[in-house]
Amino acid sequence: MKKYFTKELSIAVITLISLGLLYFGLNYLKGANIFKPSNHYYVKIPNVNELQKSSSVYVNGFRVGMVNSIDYFNSDGNTIIVMVSLDKKMKVETGSYFELKSGLTSGAYFDLVLNKYVSSYCQAGDTLEGVSSAGLMDKLSVNILPGIEKVLPRLDSILIGIQYLVNNPALSQSLDQIAATTSNLEKSTRQLSLLLSKDIPPIVSNLDQVSSDFTEVSANLKRIDLNSTLTKIDSTIQNLNQMTNQLNSKNNSISLLLNDRALYDHLDSTAVNASDLLRDLKQNPKRYVHFSLF
Repeated sequence: MKKYFTKELSIAVITLISLGLLYFGLNYLKGANIFKPSNHYYVKIPNVNELQKSSSVYVNGFRVGMVNSIDYFNSDGNTIIVMVSLDKKMKVETGSYFELKSGLTSGAYFDLVLNKYVSSYCQAGDTLEGVSSAGLMDKLSVNILPGIEKVLPRLDSILIGIQYLVNNPALSQSLDQIAATTSNLEKSTRQLSLLLSKDIPPIVSNLDQVSSDFTEVSANLKRIDLNSTLTKIDSTIQNLNQMTNQLNSKNNSISLLLNDRALYDHLDSTAVNASDLLRDLKQNPKRYVHFSLF
């Protein structure tokens, strides 16, 4: 039987298949899909800032393509031309541009900023403008590092002050006083808890009893005929007023006894004479009484 595949031909076929798998595997690792149709565009930018082949291209955070090649173009003033491949379904409006950005872990990448205000589109192979945005480390070195350099001398003096404060005996005394205060607060809290658990319930019970007594008194007050009571009080007051008026007038015996000065003087003189008479009677009884047995 005639052999169609020799040993050399088999080795060649296996080698070609391995090379093809290696090519597809490397492109797959780079993020490229050679079976997916794409359009190529050129980006004119003065500085690529660590941009590499197979770097990603994003639109609003979504990956739409990758960088294919980076070439140096010196005819118009040190310009770099970058060829990017975008998904064929991706339509790029005229006036759009590529912004070069740099992430902390992802490295440099392109962010395609689309011009949403026009209805015309770029054709495949057109050249678009590219702008370079300062990366995270660049912003750090420009905006933050100068401030840190100014702060470092002050930070040294602050650390010295903190060290002096830590080593100061007054701080230790203050901490001891704080500990003592905390202990006292803990004791006070326990005493207050004991007070609330033992003394407060009887007080609350007494208050409930007083409240119930007030309720009973209020009920009794509601049952009293207040109008009748007030009428009686008013009548009593009128009688007292009438009696007072009669005592102040001179039309009756009591008022005369109370208000007649002459009568008072006569009564007083009579009482004095009676007292003198009784005293003389005690001292000289024979003058007034005579006893005779025969």
